[in-house]
This record gives sequence, structure tokens and C-alpha cells, in this order.
Amino acid sequence: MPLPPAVLLIEDNSTANFLTKRLLQALPAPPEVLVAANGRAGLALLQARCQQAAPDSCPMLVLLDMNLPVMNGLEFLEALVRLPLPATQRLGIVVVVLTTALLERGSPPLSELPVADVLQKP
Repeated sequence: MPLPPAVLLIEDNSTANFLTKRLLQALPAPPEVLVAANGRAGLALLQARCQQAAPDSCPMLVLLDMNLPVMNGLEFLEALVRLPLPATQRLGIVVVVLTTALLERGSPPLSELPVADVLQKP
């Protein structure tokens, strides 16, 4: 799967942000990497970018930490399904959860939320 032009990284750990950005920017066609330190900031950034006229401005891949200040990953996912975006655009956003917790895709509380995959952080 090719990466979209923009990726949203929602993570409060600056070291993890640095490493993830470096990995993504080392790809042959690096995406624009947007960073938010909590779910609320990520949701605001996602909504603002997806409402722009340029089709490539909306980050169609979200890398989401679950343990965040202000608004955690679970709260972000619950708010994402209510985000006032066209359904086709909202449903096209792929969310990959990054966590140190023992979570699996399809297991509660993620089973009813738009999660494409769960990756364990080291």
C-alpha cells in the first residue's frame, strides 16, 4: 500500500515522534508528517486539514498513540466517527494504533472503532 501524501502522527513522546518522522522521511516518496501531542490537537488538525480545498491536504493515515494527555487515543477514535466530514472522506482515513498495552485489533474497546491495525511499541 503506498503512503498517502500526508500522515498524522498523534504522539506525546518527542523521541518517538523524532524516530517515526525520520523513518517516514527516509521512504522513496516521503509523506508530509503532521504531529499532534494529544488527541484533541490531532482531531483539530485533522478537521482543519480535511476541510481544505486541496485533496492531498487531508492526512489519510493516522498513527495514534493510546496513552495521551488531554484526549487519549480511545477518546480520539470515538470523536473521529462523529467528525463532520463527508462520510467517504472519513471512512477513507486509516488509523493504526501504536501502544505499549496488550491490545489487539477487533478486541474491546477497539472492536467498534475505526482501527485498521494495532502495532506494539517497544
